[in-house]
Amino acid sequence: MNVKQAKESMKESIRIYLKKDEFGDYEIPVVRQRPVFLLGAPGVGKTAIMEQIAQEMGIALVSYSMTHHTRQSALGLPFIKHKSYDGFEVDVSEYTMSEIIASVYDTMEESGIREGILFLDEINCVSETLAPSMLQFLQYKVFGRHKVPEGWVIVTAGNPPEYNKSVREFDVVVMDRLKVMEVEPDFAIWKEYAVEREVHTAILQFLDMKRDYFYQITNTVKGRNYVTARGWEDLSQILKAYEEDGLKVTNDLIGQYIHDEAVVREFGAYYELYQKYKRDYRVQDIFGGEYKKEAIERAKKAALDERLSLLSMLMEAILHDMKECVLHTDYLKELSAAIKGYESVKDAKELAEAMRKQAMLRGEQLQKKHRAMAVTEDEKRCQKYIIRFLSEQSIEILQNEGDAFSYLKERFGDLMNRMQEETKQVLSKLHHLFAFVEAAFTDGNELLILVTQLTVNQYSAKFLARFGSEDYQRHQKELMISERESDMKQDIEDALNHR
Repeated sequence: MNVKQAKESMKESIRIYLKKDEFGDYEIPVVRQRPVFLLGAPGVGKTAIMEQIAQEMGIALVSYSMTHHTRQSALGLPFIKHKSYDGFEVDVSEYTMSEIIASVYDTMEESGIREGILFLDEINCVSETLAPSMLQFLQYKVFGRHKVPEGWVIVTAGNPPEYNKSVREFDVVVMDRLKVMEVEPDFAIWKEYAVEREVHTAILQFLDMKRDYFYQITNTVKGRNYVTARGWEDLSQILKAYEEDGLKVTNDLIGQYIHDEAVVREFGAYYELYQKYKRDYRVQDIFGGEYKKEAIERAKKAALDERLSLLSMLMEAILHDMKECVLHTDYLKELSAAIKGYESVKDAKELAEAMRKQAMLRGEQLQKKHRAMAVTEDEKRCQKYIIRFLSEQSIEILQNEGDAFSYLKERFGDLMNRMQEETKQVLSKLHHLFAFVEAAFTDGNELLILVTQLTVNQYSAKFLARFGSEDYQRHQKELMISERESDMKQDIEDALNHR
């Protein structure tokens, strides 16, 4: 199965494992809750989906790599305890709590979240001394003498033996206690994730043309070459950082993330060409409606890879702007609800103190959820915006001589005006984008690609639902009509062929 299928299957399993009966007991007893075993090549996205699941389900996540654990750290350290049995005084061996189990309890205490996922990576690479204890753990959720708390689902992951020399193949006794999911790399599925995460468009466009380069591990006379999804995503981050600071991207830099000389050379050449397209077409001019006729003519005559590269960089920019606008709207909506509660507070010092306390409380709650890995990046940004506003204005209010709450409303009004102006700018950019694509790609599929991407991307879909766009609505209707006509023609042809 691909990563998306594994994620959905995992969520279903966790939801069922956490389902309770009328008395508040878990319907499936712990001993029957088979740990999930994600088996897949390195860098395919096994760890990433665990973080997404925890955030989407609002539960905690404790993650451990088993490669560095010894018997003592996993099971606990022995100590002598004095006991009495039927009048006999004896010293017996006890064990301290496992570091892994202790981390689960620490997370519950710090976050207040009582249910979660204990994710043990590289489970089939445990040390020889720890291996015998894994059978007991996988069946009874016990390390040493300490159990994993109820409400915590065990998920494990590992690589097949051909990818890792340290792998110890599980025997039938162990495998029969696991719920095995084999995960395979799938570019189309990864691309959906990558677009949401704003992976560099040069990478996405390159892999669209060279899908065999998305994921490959090969043995050569010089050693093992490997290209993984993780490598592409990490490369994306460094490319954006280099571009922001005006630094030159070299093949040596690319080779630090993509470990295959042929792929490095080809992507390096494409990246240079991509940057040239960006300079030649002057993307910002297109969004300002100031593009020249020469740009239209060049786009019309361009080869397919150039047309798609241009469209990709245009979509990257507009999707980013739409996302920022949606997140700012969400932030202002929550901030509005937060400050409405201060309407009756007239004293500036009292208002400032209330805002300062709310900022501190939100900061503490954010830290707790972050510690439990139960907060999304979008939610984190939203809370940081609110905390910053409350903190800054709690100081500004004390320096203002007028009515404190009226001053606070004015500052919030400033943010609303700024957001409305930002929305107008994004809508203007979108209008000019449609105008350019209509003029340059009248007979191509580029318009269909643009409308489709705007429809399926979660942020652009939210933006269009909230603020609308005449250009988008018009083209969406045209494409729907065209699609219905094509379906009708196909139905007629099928009917005639069967006469």
